[in-house]
Amino acid sequence: MTGQEMKSFTSSVTETKGIMETSIESVQRRKANYKPNIWNYDLLLQSLTSVYSDEVYRRKAQKLKQELTWMFTEVNDKWSMLYLVDTITKIGLASYFQQEIKQYLSSLTRTPQNVNSRRDGGVDLYSTALCFRLLRQFGFEASQEMFRGFVNKNGDFKPSLSFNVQGVKELYEASNLGCEWEDITNEARLFCINTHSTDNILALHWTAEWYNLKKHILAYEKEGTTNSKLLELARLHFNIVQATHQEDLKEIIRWWIELGIIEKLSFSRDRIIESFLYAAGVAYEPQHGSLRKWLTKVIKLVLLIDDVYDIYGSLEHLECFTNAVDRWRYEEVRDLPECMQVCFSTLYNTTADIAVEIQKEKGWNSVLPHFQIAWGEFCKSLLLEAKWDNTGYTPSLEEYLENAFISSSGPLVSLLIILGVQNPALRTISEILKDNKDLIYHTSLIIRLCNDQGTFTEELNRGDAPSSIICHMRESNVSEESAKEHIKSIISQTWEKINGYCVVGDEPIKHYLTNAARVAHFIYQHGDGFGVQDRKRVLSNLIDPLPLYN
Repeated sequence: MTGQEMKSFTSSVTETKGIMETSIESVQRRKANYKPNIWNYDLLLQSLTSVYSDEVYRRKAQKLKQELTWMFTEVNDKWSMLYLVDTITKIGLASYFQQEIKQYLSSLTRTPQNVNSRRDGGVDLYSTALCFRLLRQFGFEASQEMFRGFVNKNGDFKPSLSFNVQGVKELYEASNLGCEWEDITNEARLFCINTHSTDNILALHWTAEWYNLKKHILAYEKEGTTNSKLLELARLHFNIVQATHQEDLKEIIRWWIELGIIEKLSFSRDRIIESFLYAAGVAYEPQHGSLRKWLTKVIKLVLLIDDVYDIYGSLEHLECFTNAVDRWRYEEVRDLPECMQVCFSTLYNTTADIAVEIQKEKGWNSVLPHFQIAWGEFCKSLLLEAKWDNTGYTPSLEEYLENAFISSSGPLVSLLIILGVQNPALRTISEILKDNKDLIYHTSLIIRLCNDQGTFTEELNRGDAPSSIICHMRESNVSEESAKEHIKSIISQTWEKINGYCVVGDEPIKHYLTNAARVAHFIYQHGDGFGVQDRKRVLSNLIDPLPLYN
């Protein structure tokens, strides 16, 4: 939209406002009962200042790295080396020692049988499970046959292993990297679930790295064998990355304020901080600042449009809005309520701006048409859910999921991740989307199912369209508890499929696409992470640095 077109469009909105108010009043709107935004943006802008953005701390981090390279040459014990690699990874320092880690893990693929052997000729469950997990985590081949020595002739894990608490815990983590065709890793997961309660444990493989860094650093500090310089580097690295996030967030807050639509769209969730927290989980590394900002804007637009379909628009208005997005024509929303016109113009202009920035910074061509298609499909999926709600129709679970993976916004987020991470010189956008079609589908499914789990109670009380849980309850005539367990099992099976796509090779694009699913677990783990704001989470991840002792 050109400046003149935008001026004309805005003028049209103002002129027709009086006419629309009458029609707005006649539409019964559902109350979402979302709580007001808890953040004072002016105070946040003042507080988002970190000394760790100074170059002196980056130089200090590099100096510490050089002083720690000896670890990979002087640690000869195989168990100690596995533990070292695991520790370095958990506290966020894998990028500092990427070459050393890959060289070591590559050596394990040549002699994996030596990793889990004990001096008495037996095998060690903890070391075997840790080796398996690290190999797969870094894209190396690891056979489930590594666990063959722990199962009996019936294929069951030996009951005596249940007393090995540390080993079973690591076996559980390793089993979550299993694929759908692997019987031993599946049996391992069931064994761990049956012998030790895992109800409140989110598998490490299902979590986004950034959200766990501070917890892992603090846990490492409490260990008796802590390397003080490694700990110092981990703390420093966390603070440097967090300082980068704070600069990004300041830019995002200013953008959101300057849009000037907060009061006009008061029915919608004002959750720009939480949207940025989502983006930081997908790609937290300093070099992905632009991707974080683009993702934040898209997630905020997703929330805004979702609220339009869920609680604001009448079915007639939503059909008109959907057609406008699908055709990408702002003229088609002129007769809609002012709020919906503002929503469309924000979507239209923000998407165009992002497309231009991506083409300029990343080198892609013809980005906007792909966004137009993605937004059109997203809105059509929301419209279908609105029609179900309007008519009281409950689809089968299969029918629901065919639409819900799109309404999850997963395909839209995936498109942006591809544009922000992938090298345009290698393949076209269409080729990358085609090559990763199944991965995008299954990560989107995780996003939707996690959303359904976290928002179930609130949406049920609000009278929203049926979720996966409701669909299964009515289709199979089962209890709420049984339906929730069924959805959990689908999530586990979906992760096995995702693992199958990523089992060998460490393509960055697959890692970041999968991170979108991991972030969903974090956002909805304890409820509706967008509807109900969590101050502690934001402060811990984005605001409060770790203290340095030197």
